Amino acid sequence: MSGAGGHSGDLPILPGATLGVLGGGQLGRMFAHAAQRMGYFTAVLDPDADSPAGRVSHHHIHTDYADVDGLARLAGLADAVTTEFENVPAPSLEHLAVARPVSPAASAIAIAQDRIAEKAHFTRCGVPCAPYAVVETAEQLAAVEDHLLPGILKTARLGYDGKGQQRVKTRAELVEAWQAAGCVPCVLEKMLPLEFECSVILARGRDGQIVHFPPQRNLHRDGILAVTEVHPQNMPKTVAQGAVNSAKSIASGLDYVGVLCVEFFALADGSLVVNEMAPRPHNSGHYTMEACDVSQFELQVRTLAGLPLTAPRQHSPAVMLNLLGDLWFPGGEADGAKPVAPRWSEVLAVPGTHLHLYGKMAPRRGRKMGHLTLTGATLESVRANASQAALLLGLPALA
Repeated sequence: MSGAGGHSGDLPILPGATLGVLGGGQLGRMFAHAAQRMGYFTAVLDPDADSPAGRVSHHHIHTDYADVDGLARLAGLADAVTTEFENVPAPSLEHLAVARPVSPAASAIAIAQDRIAEKAHFTRCGVPCAPYAVVETAEQLAAVEDHLLPGILKTARLGYDGKGQQRVKTRAELVEAWQAAGCVPCVLEKMLPLEFECSVILARGRDGQIVHFPPQRNLHRDGILAVTEVHPQNMPKTVAQGAVNSAKSIASGLDYVGVLCVEFFALADGSLVVNEMAPRPHNSGHYTMEACDVSQFELQVRTLAGLPLTAPRQHSPAVMLNLLGDLWFPGGEADGAKPVAPRWSEVLAVPGTHLHLYGKMAPRRGRKMGHLTLTGATLESVRANASQAALLLGLPALA
């Protein structure tokens, strides 16, 4: 059960060992469930005493991610360590890697934490980005070329779910937005005519083998993923293959080990540009737990433990609906409104419905509380049932 019991970094790490994860959110929770199902013990390090993953794990080290004593305890318990989100301090992963196998590596996490480094990596891999400019100084701000406007100013670090992003149309708005961001390093991306958004989730082993899921078609609302659809008709085959090839190139260029999600914009002319990468399982891959024979979380376990990777097969069309805390406040959160549980009984009466709630203690606006995956024998039935479930929850109908 304990990593202190003689394991010295040899792979594979077989069931009965302990796998550790930095981060106690819903992705860590689903990783822990997948590891436990396969016979592993789990250890979570997270500063939140009520973290969703910590509450279901065999061990919860309740401390900050940079706490040396806490990291030592994790290394003593776990035979290998991964992370569930990209903003874990890269030096903490480096520290752990001295004692235990860690994947993804700190170097890959560090690139994903910085949009400037991330875009440079995409360029090195030959994967096109939207035209952009780095804005770290007032001089660089003044030198931004006119053709990049209108654009989106994004902070280089700590941005996710639409946070740290501002749309700007003019130079005056650009200056104001950079000042509002605190004059921190940013990138300005040119706004492009989007047809749709998509993502690819892959797993890469230490031997360089890569397996991947079918590309997901995604719909965002207010910068947060709202709907994912995965079926053969969700995008042109040429776009899907181009996304897979680009994602593989990005992973290989990092010498990546683990599960990686790469998000893309499909443009009106049929071309693709890469948006960003997430060095972990991803919201758009939650459908894999019901619609595929191997989930993204099982692949995370396999890559961490050095187990064989098998190409996942999707056996059912799927639609995933993200469930935000807004659903608990149908009249809004104003005036001390108390949360009201959504209509779960009616939703669960819809055929092919799979409800996942993340164990978060308090719903609030914009907070990811869970997701709903719908599967079935035909695409038509799945989309119809997803539309019915959305209607019951007060969500917009499927497009």
